[in-house]
Amino acid sequence: MDKKEPIRLQKFLSLCGVASRRKAEELILQGKVKINGKPAILGDKVTDKDKVFVNGKRIVAPRTKYRYIMLHKPRGFITTMSDEKGRKCVAELVRDVGERVYPVGRLDKDSEGMLIFTNDGEFANKIMHPRNSIYKIYRVTVRPSITEEQIEKLETGIEIDGRKTAPAIVHVLAQDKEQNRVVLEMILHEGKNREIRKMCEAVGLEVARLKRTQIGGVKMGMLKQGAWRDLTEKEVKNLLANPIVNGRTI
Repeated sequence: MDKKEPIRLQKFLSLCGVASRRKAEELILQGKVKINGKPAILGDKVTDKDKVFVNGKRIVAPRTKYRYIMLHKPRGFITTMSDEKGRKCVAELVRDVGERVYPVGRLDKDSEGMLIFTNDGEFANKIMHPRNSIYKIYRVTVRPSITEEQIEKLETGIEIDGRKTAPAIVHVLAQDKEQNRVVLEMILHEGKNREIRKMCEAVGLEVARLKRTQIGGVKMGMLKQGAWRDLTEKEVKNLLANPIVNGRTI
């Protein structure tokens, strides 16, 4: 436990392998647990600075090496660590990381781009929790063309599966009249399953390609398909930041 945030005593004992959380509660109620020399009670929290004893024996938390990985997911891989159907999984692409990490959020099989992996559960929860409204930026190629009316509908929200999507920001990056397609930049803070594809379909657009290029304040940059790298300390912090796009804080 190399975090300074306090955690519940029973969770600490469970992480240390002393007992399950329920059994840890029983040990606390039986007066067998002390914190800094004082008998513990249910509801107590500890940090890595506290000295915890069970039956007179000092309990020391194992040191966890937290990893924060950025992967450029190619198309054709599903965002899971295993698959009973034998499909290609992103686990194959991060097996040489050296730590057991798991994906934060997902990209569907036909989508590509930036995917974050970690073994830090608290950090993953912060990224995923709706209250933090972490924005994701996508480069979306659609067919045929797009109208101002369609853009307005995408930006104000569309009812899908009985609920209205959150407002999005949509920019037209390029139009290819010969190929009859348009490249969009779409910025969302929701991560519903296949949401962009469903939104586009609802306004009569076909998604030909979908690539996530940015999460929070961190861009994928020139990372090659199928490759991964560790995030810098600054990037880990910036993942929780809302970026500025075209001079506009979103």
